[in-house]
Amino acid sequence: MTTASPSTEPPAVELSAAEARRIALRAQGFVGAPDRRGGVRGVLRALGAVQLDTISVLARSHELVPYARLGAVGRDTVEKAYWTPAPPGSPSPVPHAFEYWSHAACVLPIEEWPLFAFRRRAYRARPQWNHELSAGAYETVLKQLRDEGPLTATELGGAKNGGPWWDWSDAKIAVERALMYGEVVCTGRRSWKRVYDLAERAVPADLLHDDLSDLECTRRLVRLAGAALGVGTRADIADYHRLKGEQVDAVIGDAGLVPVTVEGWTKQAWADPEALALPVRGRHRTTLLSPFDSLIWERARTERIFGFTHRLEAYVPKPKRQHGYFAMPLLAGGKLVGRVDPGRSGSTLVARQLSLAGPKAVAPMAQALREAAEWVGCGTVRIERVDDPGLAAELVRALA
Repeated sequence: MTTASPSTEPPAVELSAAEARRIALRAQGFVGAPDRRGGVRGVLRALGAVQLDTISVLARSHELVPYARLGAVGRDTVEKAYWTPAPPGSPSPVPHAFEYWSHAACVLPIEEWPLFAFRRRAYRARPQWNHELSAGAYETVLKQLRDEGPLTATELGGAKNGGPWWDWSDAKIAVERALMYGEVVCTGRRSWKRVYDLAERAVPADLLHDDLSDLECTRRLVRLAGAALGVGTRADIADYHRLKGEQVDAVIGDAGLVPVTVEGWTKQAWADPEALALPVRGRHRTTLLSPFDSLIWERARTERIFGFTHRLEAYVPKPKRQHGYFAMPLLAGGKLVGRVDPGRSGSTLVARQLSLAGPKAVAPMAQALREAAEWVGCGTVRIERVDDPGLAAELVRALA
């Protein structure tokens, strides 16, 4: 493989803004009737990364991602699709996925393990988070996992020293460091706690290697990011797995992507050639999106494609929030046409704050709220606040 800088030749393919939006929606699994044959694992492999987060409102974000594409897939089904649970102390089965640092902390298909060799090498070569580690603690954790099988940090001796959340115990520091180095892998979750096992036992032998060069790792990740995005700028592609711009520049010419121009985009873009060759047909999904969904996780891209400004406000002081703690955008007809900050009160889904692009968004919002409520076991929906009071009564009628 040879390295190449981004092409300076004029792109031969020109896309309208609408074409680019449809290509992006199809690449992310939102155009066409849901293909349930591949299920949750099919969604994971198509996206290449599903972001994890501790926030749980309707459900956790990694559950909301397949729900948005497949509909009311069971939440237990989601968990089993990502991880194959194993009882404490038993030999670990081969997982279908692993957790690692990609766009953020993400669930990744197990076959992507070799592609993150460059990141594992980088972690081994530099100090970690200013956490001091007592002599022998690292080796002790590895021995305990080898002897006892998959364990949580609590079972390894406790996750914290008793101080604030970042005051980790030696066992927690050691096992997280081993996770970053690639000697340990997360094989599942138990009460949201990671279950750790030795990579040599959990990762299939044909994948358990760091043979790929840094350049080859990034080339393959750029190709996968391009396919998952459908079409994207250099910054879009780099952001997908949090690569550096210069890493993308070094491989973009050999990544198998096609340079294109997109109407209204000020920067050159690249597209997946398969996305350009296939007609975009089928029904558009109507659904609520997690703010951590890969369709919208890069805010500048969301504004460019959808003309929709969105920001996660969970970490914004409450008086300064505009749309709510965990506002979820509404996707309908291939566009983002509203948002709602949901909550739950017993068996009622509560729309604490809601905004709509106009009267045409009322019916899709009602549909999305009813489906989400049913999915999480709520029998009713209650509207608390609508930014446009004139649409509130119409929305209540649509929900009835």
